[in-house]
Amino acid sequence: MDDSPQQCIDANARAYWRESVAEYETASWSRAILDLMLSAGAYIALMVVMYLLVGDHWWIGLALALPTSGFLLRTFIVFHDCGHGSFVPSNRGNLWIGRFTALLVFQPFANWRHNHAVHHGTSGDLDRRGQGDVETLTVAEYAARDWKGRLFYRGFRSPFVLFTIGPLWSLMFGPRFWNKDMRPRQIHSVQLTNIAVFLLVGATMWVTSPVDWLLVQMPAAMLAGVGGVFLFYVQHQFEDAYWEGGETWDYADAALKGSSYLKLSPLFRFFSGNIGLHHVHHLSAKVPNYNLQRAHEESPIFADVPVLTFADGVRSLRLKLIDPASGRLLTWREARELAPAGPGLGDRFLKVGTEDPV
Repeated sequence: MDDSPQQCIDANARAYWRESVAEYETASWSRAILDLMLSAGAYIALMVVMYLLVGDHWWIGLALALPTSGFLLRTFIVFHDCGHGSFVPSNRGNLWIGRFTALLVFQPFANWRHNHAVHHGTSGDLDRRGQGDVETLTVAEYAARDWKGRLFYRGFRSPFVLFTIGPLWSLMFGPRFWNKDMRPRQIHSVQLTNIAVFLLVGATMWVTSPVDWLLVQMPAAMLAGVGGVFLFYVQHQFEDAYWEGGETWDYADAALKGSSYLKLSPLFRFFSGNIGLHHVHHLSAKVPNYNLQRAHEESPIFADVPVLTFADGVRSLRLKLIDPASGRLLTWREARELAPAGPGLGDRFLKVGTEDPV
């Protein structure tokens, strides 16, 4: 599969929406450099300040973890845009800026780019779930699992796990592993990044100390990870999100109906790099983050898309399973009520417990 999700879509199927976003797909060096300074540049500067304060004025440094995490999250968006080849007009520029920011966010650039491209080419497709997305089972798939599988899925989808283990796994630990099913280029990306991360972290600890590294890096990384997990989760995990399978799945419908418009305050839009405008991004990943707002406001094609507030996003954490018949995401309680429609499904739910956890 090509690394670019745009190559996965038939040109004729894209024709009707291509004109709506074409003018916003033009990247700008001047705008990108400003974006880079207000993300990676600001993040590195604040990290240096935190290291200087970690000894005698550790509490001031700890207070700086909050804005530092915001700039780390913005750095991830720059890395993300580079993965789509949309941040700057040059392919070489996207590659090298992507590799540089990848180290700051602990990600193997080529491997992440491939997996994320698969996500864009399969989002909302019931038959192609499982790579680059949040695992989401149907009611029948969940009921068919043994008790260990159901227990694991419940734990994985719980807010406690999502916002404690989730940030550490997705940012620090998960990207360190590879498997035999990956392409050689992906494996090499993971291995080389692991070496680079080891050297970078080791050099930082040598200049400062392991304790200082933990006190400075981990609070900022954890806060940024929590924000990133929340944003990534709610972008496709809302009640009426698009779910279709086989030949009925459509790329544009998946983007416009299955990707949320998360309305955020100007401050949070800044730190999240406008990624709440996810419907625009999924329709065309070639639109850089600094053009997403303008594309949304000026293109009539985005007039009727799913809108979520922050509170809606929090409530969406209760949604756990897909009902293919209605195309809706269900809570545990709704799924249990639906489950008896299949032989023995209600009993299989009850074996895990009758509670209705968030």
